[in-house]
Amino acid sequence: MDILNLINALPGACAQGLIWGIMAIGVYITYKILDLADLTVDGTMATGGAVCIMMMLNGYSVGFSLLCAFLAGMLAGFVTGILHTAMGIPAILAGILTQLGLYSVNLRILGNKSNMAISVDNYDLLVSLRHIKGVPFFQNTLVVTVIIIAILIAVLYWFFGTELGCSIRATGANPRMSCAQGINVNFCKILGLMLSNGIVALSSGLYAQYQGFADVQAGRGAIVIGLAAVIIGQVIFGRICRNFATKLLAVALGAVIYYLVLQVVLWLGLNANDLKLISAIVVAVFLAVPVLLEKWKIRRAYSEGGLK
Repeated sequence: MDILNLINALPGACAQGLIWGIMAIGVYITYKILDLADLTVDGTMATGGAVCIMMMLNGYSVGFSLLCAFLAGMLAGFVTGILHTAMGIPAILAGILTQLGLYSVNLRILGNKSNMAISVDNYDLLVSLRHIKGVPFFQNTLVVTVIIIAILIAVLYWFFGTELGCSIRATGANPRMSCAQGINVNFCKILGLMLSNGIVALSSGLYAQYQGFADVQAGRGAIVIGLAAVIIGQVIFGRICRNFATKLLAVALGAVIYYLVLQVVLWLGLNANDLKLISAIVVAVFLAVPVLLEKWKIRRAYSEGGLK
């Protein structure tokens, strides 16, 4: 019976992982491409859901509501970018300041309420926990989310192949050399932060629909999940995912693996209150694995006389 419960829970865990995988792609842009530690994510992960749900409750379509959520996330990224570039505040502190301010903004968006629910029976939600089973193929949350991720990866693959996209990648790789080549480094940083947080807010809008409500606390610890997905994807799929598009896919799959692991851990009897601790341990382990493997290879090479 316990095994059946686990099997029944796996589709929901996969759907949740895919939605958070979109968020992880946003984190990848700042963490890997721009080489910035952006903590704005914990704020925009609540902002996108709040904007999307409130827009839908006020009669707007799901597509337009998600677009507004994306734009709201971009605005938050713009604020962080201005604090970092124009005001000289370190990126990590700029993100914390924006995240702190977003808490009050999110409360205002939600009408000074900590959460706001939306009914799948009264609104045409794009994804929902109730759309995992027993619905037409084109309405299945897993299918819809996979299509969204495929479109997102295709658009990002195209964008980062353009001159502007390559400028952002060059800025993250070597800002001084990029500046010497005539690239506006500050503009690229701001644009990268805007794009990253817009994608995070888009994921937040989908996640709020999936769980049926927007919550002002929805983004707490989001950066940990995003980093976990990026690192898990890199460690597991790094050898086979060589080009940019497959690296983004690996990040999304990393989020799915992360949630599947959590589901198995909960099935084994772990207290749900310990999930944050488990998340931190998972991130620490996957961060340490590549370093430890490299050290082991060096030691083995020395012991075999391969290095002089």
